[in-house]
Amino acid sequence: MVIQASHDLINHSSPELTDRSSREYRRIMAPSHAPDTRRRILLTAMELFAAKGYGSTSVSDILSRSQANSGSLYHFFPGKQDVLIGVLEMYRDGIEAMLLDPAWRGVEDPIDRIFALLAAYRGMLLESECLYGCPIGSLALELHEPDPPVRELLAANFRKWTGAIETCLKDAGDRLPAGLDPRGLSEFILTTMEGAVMQARTHRDIAFFDRSIEQLWRYVGLLTARQLA
Repeated sequence: MVIQASHDLINHSSPELTDRSSREYRRIMAPSHAPDTRRRILLTAMELFAAKGYGSTSVSDILSRSQANSGSLYHFFPGKQDVLIGVLEMYRDGIEAMLLDPAWRGVEDPIDRIFALLAAYRGMLLESECLYGCPIGSLALELHEPDPPVRELLAANFRKWTGAIETCLKDAGDRLPAGLDPRGLSEFILTTMEGAVMQARTHRDIAFFDRSIEQLWRYVGLLTARQLA
């Protein structure tokens, strides 16, 4: 049964499955994989913003970690916000390589893909001892009144994520009820993931993530059961 298989992806997945996205994320983030100075600066800023937050990361921090000089940084980025814009563009353009492709490798069923992606977040939480926070969600919470270009890029990242989930829901076809709003459900799944990650991180306890995803799994199971009835 597909829904049961999806449930197993979350609660009984192998370390290979749950760690796959985090390994790929680290591989792409590693400075040795940055072929040019601009990309090295962005990858360093991406790592620092995720670990410390945007406000707590200084330009000096980025320069020190990336081993770039200030002239090089300001050649590409007039200010710190321009670095942030570059980071958000990198997340937006790299969602497939950094997140979706490793999470979905070998997973063909569209509903299973949704829960495989959630399992990848679970893996990153476990690997970090529940210190991991979704980088886009964390930035969106930190930047209360971002300038329009930053706000639009944050929204674009969320749209890329929900768009991928919406595609999965549409690909499920008649296994889901007619009249289902795939966009609305994809946004609900994003909200569930972000809240589950935040709760697990706050409590330093993966059980908070698992309980939230369990409820989502049960809800999707009810939707598919309605179609079989």
